[in-house]
Amino acid sequence: MNFNERCYELLKKVPSGKVTTYREIAHGLNCRAYRAVGNAMNKNPYDTADVPCHRVVNANGDLGGFAWEPELKISRLKSEGVEVYKNSKGILKIKDFKEKLFSFE
Repeated sequence: MNFNERCYELLKKVPSGKVTTYREIAHGLNCRAYRAVGNAMNKNPYDTADVPCHRVVNANGDLGGFAWEPELKISRLKSEGVEVYKNSKGILKIKDFKEKLFSFE
């Protein structure tokens, strides 16, 4: 199984209502290739119902990127009970990030 496929398999373990980070996925794969994880998420060839890339955010709780429109990522997260808000600098963030964070420990 190649690196991207290993990332997708790990991401499938993140339950609805939780988010994880590029860093957490890399740590779950016993590496520090955070950017490579981000690249894998960007190239996800699967339906997000199968590999939920919308659940991956930045390590500081920022919403992060998404291969499609950010509004779609926000909508999917909200439908799973994950709230997104705009901070005082206009940055989209996950509300209650530490409580919503899924770790692969």
